[in-house]
Parts: sequence; C-alpha cells; structure tokens
Amino acid sequence: MIKLPCGVNPNDLIDDLRSFSWEASDTLLHYANIIKNSEQKNEFLENKNNNDPVTRADLEVNELIINRINQKYKNINWGILSEENFKINSQYFDNDEWLWVLDPLDGTKDFIQGTGNYAMHLALNYKRKPYIGVVLIPEKDELWISYAEKLWCENRDGSIRKQNLSETNILKEMTLVTSKNHRNEKLKDLIEKINFKKTIVMGSIGCKVASIIRGDSDIYIALSLPGKSAPKDWDFAAPEAILKAAGGSITNIDNNDLVYGNTDLKHPGIIVASNKKRNHKKICSQIKGIIERYDIYP
Repeated sequence: MIKLPCGVNPNDLIDDLRSFSWEASDTLLHYANIIKNSEQKNEFLENKNNNDPVTRADLEVNELIINRINQKYKNINWGILSEENFKINSQYFDNDEWLWVLDPLDGTKDFIQGTGNYAMHLALNYKRKPYIGVVLIPEKDELWISYAEKLWCENRDGSIRKQNLSETNILKEMTLVTSKNHRNEKLKDLIEKINFKKTIVMGSIGCKVASIIRGDSDIYIALSLPGKSAPKDWDFAAPEAILKAAGGSITNIDNNDLVYGNTDLKHPGIIVASNKKRNHKKICSQIKGIIERYDIYP
C-alpha cells in the first residue's frame, strides 16, 4: 500500500475528512435552503457568467476545506488544486507526488435551480492518480469515502449505506445517467443511437457516479466537442476514486486511464464511466463502434 506523506496517520486523516465534509454539508444546505425560498437567486451569485456561475456557497466551502487542511496539517508536503482558486489566478502548487483536488460545489447550476443534485468533490492524488476520494451529497445525507481500494458511504449519524453496483453488462439493457445542463447535439445523437433501456437526467458528476454505485444507473458518458468547454481534474478525481474502489471503471473511449495534471487540466473527448471494471473495455468498444458507424463525433 502507498504510504501517505510523513506525519500523516491514515485513520486520523479519514476522521478529519469526515469532519470537514459534514461541516461543508452544513454550509451547502444552509445556502441551498435560502436559495430555494428566495425570489432573488442572483443575490447569491458572485459572478455574472451563466455558463459557469459561482455562488457564495462555492467560495465559503472552498475556503473552509482549504483552511481546515492547512490548519490541521501544517508543513505536510502536499499541494492543493481548487477550482475556485484556479479561476482567480490559474496557478496552483503542483506537487508531483501528493496533490489535493477540490471542487467545493460540483453542479452549481443544479444548486441554484434547487434540484438537490450537487456535491462536493475532494481527492488526494498520488503521482497524478486519485488515491483518496470524497464525494459529499448533502441533499441525500451521503458521504462517500474511498481510501486505496476500500469504499464506504455513511450518513451524518455515522450509519453505513451499502453499495449495490448492478450486474448489467449489455449496453442496450443499461440505464444511462446523463447531464441536465451540459448536453449537446452530438451526445444526444449518440444516446439515441445506442437506445439505452432508460435514461436518468441529473447534474454533478459526483451525483452521477454515486447513482452508478447505488445501482440506480449503470453508465455515464461525457462528450466534449473540440474547441468547447470540457470537464477538468476537479470534476473527475474524487468520482473516479470512489467508482474504482467500488469495482467500476472510468476511462476515455479508448479504455485509457484519465490523465491528471495536464497544463490546462482538461479531460476532452469522450469519457465513459460504467458499473463493472471487467466489462468496461467491451462497453467502450461498442460505443466507439456506434460512433464510427454513424459518424457522430468529429
């Protein structure tokens, strides 16, 4: 097993991540309830970018998590990459060995819309691969934590929820979970051609991946068009960690692992997350065949 940085006890770290996360949950639920009951949702926006909004909740949770890590673990040799901080100066301390990757509020549009499909992502990457993953879903009272190959989900009271990955391994019999606010015509065309058994629409990659682990869905496909926006490290690091620990898989369409720490931090092209690692390569190959047959992707 990989050893954490000198001075970090794994049990203490997990306990601290649990504490930090539930504190973040309080903040997110506080603002979510205010926004749901407010006629002036724009009052809680910190920018005017409708395609990439930032709320007070994003910033408060961002500050909370970073401060807690820095206060509790002074002088530990790791860096922190945060979506909100990166938006401000596009710089971060890139530690090749240990790097925290934080998205304080994944699914901000859903958060504003009051759907409940939002999450906090926090991952600790080792040599540019997710090693510890935390996905917090406040509205479901779910805290998913993975450490190495172990995964569990707990409620606020500490009770443990069971994972329930489905055994479905035939593409057309799968339930797809897809984006509510980030769909495009190419992805829509691909979904229609595959003709999934069922489609569930929700925001937040963390929420989507959790739905696969729960057994509510079987597969998620992200398709980014050339020259357009694409998911970044903070979107996938924590969800990848928990899905792999559960026995699922997430790769690009060629079944290659996601690469973290690129200069632009982007994950372009087509990415597939599915319920079973042993079946993932075949699923990717089938999807790629459909794309080539109908000339769907550039």
